[in-house]
Amino acid sequence: MSIPSVSKSTAQNRALIVSVERYSACADFDKRRGVRRDTKRLHAALKRRGFEVTFLDDLEAHEIIEAFKAESEQLVHSCFVGVISSHGENGVIFGSDGRPVRLGDIYSQFGGPVMAGKNKLFLVQACRGSELDDGVETDAVCVDSSTDDGVYECQSIPDQMVVAYATAPGYSAFMHPTGSVFLQTFCDLVEECEGWEITRFLTQLNRRIAFEFEARGKVLQGKKEMPCFISRLTSDFYPFTNTLRVSATELLRDTHTARKNSMS
Repeated sequence: MSIPSVSKSTAQNRALIVSVERYSACADFDKRRGVRRDTKRLHAALKRRGFEVTFLDDLEAHEIIEAFKAESEQLVHSCFVGVISSHGENGVIFGSDGRPVRLGDIYSQFGGPVMAGKNKLFLVQACRGSELDDGVETDAVCVDSSTDDGVYECQSIPDQMVVAYATAPGYSAFMHPTGSVFLQTFCDLVEECEGWEITRFLTQLNRRIAFEFEARGKVLQGKKEMPCFISRLTSDFYPFTNTLRVSATELLRDTHTARKNSMS
């Protein structure tokens, strides 16, 4: 995938959303209903905050790595937002081919000279374990995942990056046909909290989900979700300070979509 280079004077804040909804038959993973609602909402919320937004769907494992590598080599004004939504386990997420991608391999690419000194925010909508009962629709996949992946993941986060996870290590993240509670609540806050410093923003995200969300149904009645984040920031970071007047027509027209068959 090639992205045109831009000069420092015209570089924008950028966001890349990588979501996997459907998996190949050989992967034997469930379809993740609600992914498209999350993507549509994220695009609108970030676009209105001045981000140039690209989203890629149903990429295979190697394509996910390639997509983020390409983004890490492009100039950005002051902030990059990366969103990853897929089935997952501790330290890994899965491509549409069912192959694992170590999150650390994604984060580490943003430690190079192009992104040095730039603010970076990653959101990960994926399970980090399978603590919930079998048969429940979550983003969990029952695979063996070495604890080394979790250690490598944390060590790979470069300076001036913060990573927010839908759930704590070892736990499942909720996914629903109306969208994930984590990403939908994130969008609520992007729309409501202009100019907040990112650690204040993410603390409010944690609080809102922890206290206001409660699962329903016979199996999960009363179950909760508790997001968490890891920060390697050394200075304050205000990612959502721009408010643009963008109509629904403009958002549709300006949507930057690249599907896996357009990657080379």
